[in-house]
Amino acid sequence: MSKKLKYGILMIGVIVLIGFGLKGRITHEQFDSYRWKNWTESETEWSLRWEMMNSLRNNYELKGLTKAQIIELLGEPESKTKNEFGYFLGYSKRGINTGRMTINFEKNKVTDFSVWDG
Repeated sequence: MSKKLKYGILMIGVIVLIGFGLKGRITHEQFDSYRWKNWTESETEWSLRWEMMNSLRNNYELKGLTKAQIIELLGEPESKTKNEFGYFLGYSKRGINTGRMTINFEKNKVTDFSVWDG
């Protein structure tokens, strides 16, 4: 067997393994403010918010937004303190893991946000 053939087979194998590893973890669900705000924890929508996260992160600049702008975009958070909003994301499609997005504020503006899966 030639080196080129071996290399080609190896590359195809690596691509297939990466594909199986990512299967179900990358979605193309577009962020929709209305659907996000009206999300219900039901069997048909368990992962809806989780699936919208990539679109939200890639298409919206959250840093610098005010609390009022975040509420307009995402609705009332499930939990909040003076400097933090928390949004439940539903099931993350990794077994029974669920997700949560935390948005941090300083002087009424978003300074950072993080997504937790666990």
